[in-house]
Amino acid sequence: QVQLVESGGGLVQAGGSLRLSCAASGTIFSPNVMGWYRQAPGKQRELVASITSTSNTNYADTVKGRFTISRDNAKNTVYLQMNSLKPEDTAVYYCRLNQRFKEYWGQGTQVTVSS
Repeated sequence: QVQLVESGGGLVQAGGSLRLSCAASGTIFSPNVMGWYRQAPGKQRELVASITSTSNTNYADTVKGRFTISRDNAKNTVYLQMNSLKPEDTAVYYCRLNQRFKEYWGQGTQVTVSS
C-alpha cells in the first residue's frame, strides 16, 4: 500500500513563500509521476505542477515563474517551492502519485495567503 504525507502548509502574507513536502511510503515503482494539485472552496481540484521520475516538469500557467516543483527519488519525496504567493493561491494542496495506472492521494495541506 502507498501512503502520501504532505507537510509545509500554513498562513503567509501575500508576496511571501512556503515550501510544501510530500513523502511517499510503501511500494514505489519507477517510472512514476508525482504532482501537486489544489482545491479552493467552491472550485474544482486543479493541477498545480507535476514532475516525472526523470524530472520533466509541467506547470499550470497561473503558477509559472513563481512555483518550482522538484523531487528526491532516493527519499520518494516531492517538493513545491512557492514564491510570490497571492491570495488566489489559497487552497488545500494535495500530493498525487501516479504509477502503473494507479493513483494515490495525500490528505491535503492548507495554504492560506492573506492580502
